[in-house]
Amino acid sequence: MDDLTMFKTRVTQLLGTQLPIVGGCMMHISRPEFVAAISNAGALGTMPSAMYASQDDFREAVRRTKALTDRPFGVNLSLFPALRPIDNELYVEVVLEEGVPVVETSGHRPPEGLLSQLKTAGVKTMHKCVSVRHALSAQKAGVDAVTLFGTEGGGHIGELGLSTMALVPRAADALEVPVLAAGGIADGRGLLAALALGAEGVTIGTRLLLTEECPIHPNLKEALAAATELDTLPILGSLHNTLRAWKNPAALKVAELEGDQASLARILAVVAGTETKRMFEEGDVDAGVVACSQSIGIVSEIKPVAEVIRGMVAQAEAIRQRLGA
Repeated sequence: MDDLTMFKTRVTQLLGTQLPIVGGCMMHISRPEFVAAISNAGALGTMPSAMYASQDDFREAVRRTKALTDRPFGVNLSLFPALRPIDNELYVEVVLEEGVPVVETSGHRPPEGLLSQLKTAGVKTMHKCVSVRHALSAQKAGVDAVTLFGTEGGGHIGELGLSTMALVPRAADALEVPVLAAGGIADGRGLLAALALGAEGVTIGTRLLLTEECPIHPNLKEALAAATELDTLPILGSLHNTLRAWKNPAALKVAELEGDQASLARILAVVAGTETKRMFEEGDVDAGVVACSQSIGIVSEIKPVAEVIRGMVAQAEAIRQRLGA
């Protein structure tokens, strides 16, 4: 696996990474130690700015990450509606002052003023979206790369129901900037398939939940390792904020409440971040909602981050050689 030529793309050139793999930003999970482990494995770790209530807390997390890795990492700026108002300008100040090399935005179209501010400072920018139309809009706004997120993925999957298999080749044909594929990619087969579809990189999330460095309770890791591709469901569609989640009692309760047209307050009480954090920290796997891809069905082993990422690359290369033969 010393020859990584086939994995050198515009994405690796843009991000300064060894491999065209981005570790998806996960709320309450992508802490400095986890982010650094992903970057140290040759991929790009990304941390959620929205996880930090103050500018000082965020700065401390950025500095902690910098102390743990000398490789590039990124920060996600959320442009989704939030219960807690987010002033992204405060996070951007830290990004610029601390020399964070990459910023990913997700949600609404990134403001051109924000992108201009980042790009003037040499920060590379990516935007995650669920349609080619939104990707074209982000390209017009000035991002350096776009991630197309299919409905198989875990997290905010939008309302269109478009699969990664359909989205990625459409985007690769329509866009000039590099495309990353996300949604349902958890091994070397998915990596190679994404490259074949025209993507120049992938973003993975669910696979990284089942790693030794992932800071969630062992009870949850064991439960996810036993899950199949049938054990996820989309929820929060009634709020036009559809999220694919692991099918545990909390997610099923949300679906029930939505079906009963329950109040927003009753729904939010179940999906509250405090309950999810309790699940992550205390191991009550019924307590909260966790984003989870359909690819959980092909993930059954808990391994070190580096072994997962390098294993993806080795598997992709082995398949490529077999197909070539």
